[in-house]
Amino acid sequence: MRYSQYLLPTLKESPADAEIASHQLMTRAGMIRKVASGIYSYMPFGLRSIRKVEQIVREEMNRAGAIECLMPMANPAELWQESGRWGKYGKELLRFKDRKQTEFCMGPTHEEVVTDIVRNTVNSYRQLPLNLYQIQTKFRDEIRPRFGLMRGREFIMKDAYSFDLEEGDADKSYEKMYQAYRRIFARCGLKFRAVEADSGAIGGAFSHEFMVLAESGEDAIVSCVSCEYAANVEKAEILCSAEAGAAVTLPLKKVATPGQKSIDEVAAFLQLSADKLLKTLIVQTDSDEFVAVLLRGDHELNEIKLLNLLGGDWVVMAEEADVVRVTGAPTGFAGPVGLKLRVIADNAVRQMSDFVIGANEKDCHYTGANLDRDFKVEIFADLRQAVGSDPCPRCGGELESWRGVEVGHVFKLGTKYSEAMGATVLDDQGKSRELIMGCYGIGIGRTVAASIEQNHDEHGIIWPMPIAPFQVLVVMLNPKDDAVREASEDLYAELLDLGIEVLLDDRKERPGAKFKDADLIGIPFRVTVGARTLKEGQFEFKARAGGEVEMLPVAEAAAELKARVVAAL
Repeated sequence: MRYSQYLLPTLKESPADAEIASHQLMTRAGMIRKVASGIYSYMPFGLRSIRKVEQIVREEMNRAGAIECLMPMANPAELWQESGRWGKYGKELLRFKDRKQTEFCMGPTHEEVVTDIVRNTVNSYRQLPLNLYQIQTKFRDEIRPRFGLMRGREFIMKDAYSFDLEEGDADKSYEKMYQAYRRIFARCGLKFRAVEADSGAIGGAFSHEFMVLAESGEDAIVSCVSCEYAANVEKAEILCSAEAGAAVTLPLKKVATPGQKSIDEVAAFLQLSADKLLKTLIVQTDSDEFVAVLLRGDHELNEIKLLNLLGGDWVVMAEEADVVRVTGAPTGFAGPVGLKLRVIADNAVRQMSDFVIGANEKDCHYTGANLDRDFKVEIFADLRQAVGSDPCPRCGGELESWRGVEVGHVFKLGTKYSEAMGATVLDDQGKSRELIMGCYGIGIGRTVAASIEQNHDEHGIIWPMPIAPFQVLVVMLNPKDDAVREASEDLYAELLDLGIEVLLDDRKERPGAKFKDADLIGIPFRVTVGARTLKEGQFEFKARAGGEVEMLPVAEAAAELKARVVAAL
């Protein structure tokens, strides 16, 4: 491809709304252009990388035994009503009516449609196991689209759905997809972790997220330094000591803490560390019940764990007026003593003694508070966020914390959708059985963006070879110089003949502008053809990922570049 004939509009400045590196660089490198909030056109340079990710995904899905299909973006409401998600999914589901006033939605995911396909086409256990996948555009009406392709409203996704009759077979299907995902992200040249995760709105028995490690990642994850355990902090289990707290030594005493509401403020005022304070959070459930949740002062509530414990569809922090009504004091002064609410506590509270709590009175706290003597806890459970340095729940080793970008998610769904929608087959005894499902998603554009988050510097993108839009950039320094032009054209033709994806920068631009664009677009290998080095029978070679400038003999350059590209794939 010749740069002079290619649509590759680079920019010197980042758009004002681009907050993270991938959004800035994908826009500046001419990969995407914004059409509306959270909706982008994929420009030719960006589409090449997206197609490469798609191809890797397709090859590994096929290798794992999945079968490609394509389902419609427009989903009839009746299917979503059957599953129960029409009313539960929320405003992210873009609903509309056709000219006959029939309700539809733009598919954010396709469990309902694929379940409908299978229930109408598969009727015998002999047709199982079955795994159908597609690579297709999705739409989720995010309340706050941001970060370019990282959190857009319209996006390209690979989604696969497995169907099995027995639990053991469903586990095998899940494991096949899990291993396929590991191969996909390894082939994309990414550093990643597969972490235990919460299933969220899709539902299901258990799941893993695949996280590309990047400092700008939205998700916090922990992984063990001694074993393979890794989990999203929403899911990470806490290994709690069975040891009881220290002996009770202090009486309960009310003290004045004027204006001191936060844990940090109270700790500083009383000259104590935060782990000697107990925070009391008042939450409201979807059944309008108010519950007091106790955590050690230096710990943070994990709302997913709390919701899983309490059940229901949601749990939120109580409004200020409700906190005053049920505790008698404003937020920051609540405590469990004398509280007429259900009281539940994180496991770590068991180890506390002689601690500080709110007194349910404005500007007052208790010191010397203790379990059982001063108040009762109905349930102890794992309710806090995991952090680095916590012990691993599998081997007891130390956890370390990371930031990650979620690029893939695998779920074991069980019979959630097959039961609701009547997807059954006859087993070998002629008995009707509900199918056990799994679902497996990969954000294609998000994977490209995550790669850039992980691989860039102050000058631009640094592409991993497997998903780079082009493999080699040939920079023709002076197109007016006949020798330079001919040598560049010859190298370009040789590389094409060898099957190398090459971009020839034949533009009539200054060398400085060409080099700046070369760093910005990040093609892995750059070969510079200039009059001075050409007189010496050499081309200048530089890898975008770093290293010294090398000289390649003109006669050997094409073969050497071919070998290096193959080695980098």
